Amino acid sequence: MKIHELVIEMKLLERRLTLYEEKYGVLSEDFYHALMSGELAHYDEYDETRADFSRWKGIYETWQRRKSAYREQIAQADFLKALRFQPAY
Repeated sequence: MKIHELVIEMKLLERRLTLYEEKYGVLSEDFYHALMSGELAHYDEYDETRADFSRWKGIYETWQRRKSAYREQIAQADFLKALRFQPAY
């Protein structure tokens, strides 16, 4: 993916993350840490939270991968060439 495509996809993912953050009242980073450390294991009993948590985790991990790819590409790119002066869409 190109840098501008990564930015667009990250922003779309962030919008989806915001829905879960507003619903559950915590930031995605904190949710992910709690989930991975096993703090949320007892919520597996509930279908809605299990489904939500699975989706939220997947969206957050995808966002992390895109952010990592962005950081790698922007570090290697000529910033002025990466900077877009016209909308991508």
